[in-house]
Amino acid sequence: MKEIVAFDLDGTLALSKQPLTDEMAELLAGLLEVAQVAVISGGDWPQFQKQVASRMPAHADLSRLWMMPTSGAKLFVHRDGAWTPVYAELFTEAQKAEILEAFDAALEATGFVPEQTWGERIEDRGSQITFSALGQQAPLEAKEVWDPDFAKRKVIQADLVKRLPGVSVNLGGATSVDITQPGVDKAWGLKRLAEHSGVAEDKMLFIGDAIFPGGNDYPAKAMGLDTVCVRDPADTINVVTAIIACQKSA
Repeated sequence: MKEIVAFDLDGTLALSKQPLTDEMAELLAGLLEVAQVAVISGGDWPQFQKQVASRMPAHADLSRLWMMPTSGAKLFVHRDGAWTPVYAELFTEAQKAEILEAFDAALEATGFVPEQTWGERIEDRGSQITFSALGQQAPLEAKEVWDPDFAKRKVIQADLVKRLPGVSVNLGGATSVDITQPGVDKAWGLKRLAEHSGVAEDKMLFIGDAIFPGGNDYPAKAMGLDTVCVRDPADTINVVTAIIACQKSA
């Protein structure tokens, strides 16, 4: 019996940058009755607030929900009626300047020029600098077809790794490249979750849509957690429904 069920967000619980559906929100509330739940993703807290926190039904036990923005470099818990930060692994201003300079150089060196962009392409999330190839406001239909096999972003990632040996460079979401503090990825975040929750790693289950080598959910599998790879949020609904039934009968 698992004590914590952890989820990726975009592509797993919701479509990219979209809020949870009513069905998914109700299902998570039901899961919270039989297990603790964690959400870990590359987005920053405002995105978590929009996609998850604001969508949870009033009867959900939010004290059992762990929110982990920027690949777990931040942790929020719900206490006394409000979401409260537990920690944040922030970049210094000097580090940020170095990363932004490296992004400019890498994009020029790789010759990457998108046909169209929507909004800013580089976002400072405090504990993570994120490059969104098509822009922060790109429509879902454009994002889904731009780099489905990660091939375009792997070229940019390889160049950035050479320029920034002191940080972690990971691929996230549908069009993103995420830079975090050294060693910070979802495995790092999930290990911190084990520390703060007191739940052993073998009592955790991770569910994501990119649990394959190179995918941003793969670190969860590489660290040894039990994992379930889903195709999309509809697939997640089927998996969670089965988990709730199993947990209740255990």
